[in-house]
Amino acid sequence: MKNIEQTRRDFLRLAGKGVVGAAALSCVPSVLNPVIAETIEAPGYPLEYKQLDPQKVLEEGYKRLYTHGGCGGGAFSAIVDLMGEEYGYPYNQYDGRVFAHAAAGYGIGALCGSLVGACAAIGVFCEPADARALRDDLFTWYKQHAFPGYQPEFKAETTVSGSVQCADSVGIFMKQANLQMGDPPRVARCAAVTGETAAKAVELLNKHFGFTDSVVILDNPDLQGEETPLAENEYIGVGTSPRGDIRVKVTMDGDKIANIEVLSHNETPNFFEPALDTLPAAVIAAQSTEVDTVTNSTQTSEAFLAAVNDALSKVKK
Repeated sequence: MKNIEQTRRDFLRLAGKGVVGAAALSCVPSVLNPVIAETIEAPGYPLEYKQLDPQKVLEEGYKRLYTHGGCGGGAFSAIVDLMGEEYGYPYNQYDGRVFAHAAAGYGIGALCGSLVGACAAIGVFCEPADARALRDDLFTWYKQHAFPGYQPEFKAETTVSGSVQCADSVGIFMKQANLQMGDPPRVARCAAVTGETAAKAVELLNKHFGFTDSVVILDNPDLQGEETPLAENEYIGVGTSPRGDIRVKVTMDGDKIANIEVLSHNETPNFFEPALDTLPAAVIAAQSTEVDTVTNSTQTSEAFLAAVNDALSKVKK
């Protein structure tokens, strides 16, 4: 058994080695020293919005459907990932592929994935109330827009779905074009939807944050600058609700109302908007605008009926 004096000598001997070792290590190049990782500040909410070029977003959205898992990932990437590529941190902390699961309306033909990705991007930059308002504007535009306007590869007839559902949007197009889901022209059409939807979202964001005075979407170049042609029996009318103008096109067959199409409006989806789905048929059935307004949508109903009356006032007697 060691005595106390021996134990003390052992301690001093080992301690001395430790001092020498520490001194030796202090001479070793710093590359061998432990590296202290830099602390990266977490992105805040909402992020500061930086202006993007809608034309570039359109083109990138088209491409990124193919590279980011579909329309959801492509639309988000064409906005937020692109901003990261142009402006760096903190925008480069995102990856649009997290929305790849939204493709094909979350796989069940529900909300179009391009709207999912675009709305998610809007949410990165806007407070909740503003994000909802821009979402509603985007949905309204989507339902009335003729896709595909951007056709860099395949030429196709455009269709208007009147819906934000994938099954309606792509289904109507596929039926008209006689295509299957796996056909390249169908995929190209959805790539165009991705690019055009992302570009529209950026145009809305640019306007919201004061970077532009107007919202203009790039459509099919062959249609740029042209008004929708009207037949001799078609008439445009405008009515105004507290949320903005409602524009309609009334088609006459002799002295009878044959069809009423809502061309544009700013009514809130799933709230005031249902009136615009039911009133056209009611007016046509009655052959009169003297019909009941839709419950909880009185202002929308009155604005729609005023628009129809405006169109009818232009009918040649």
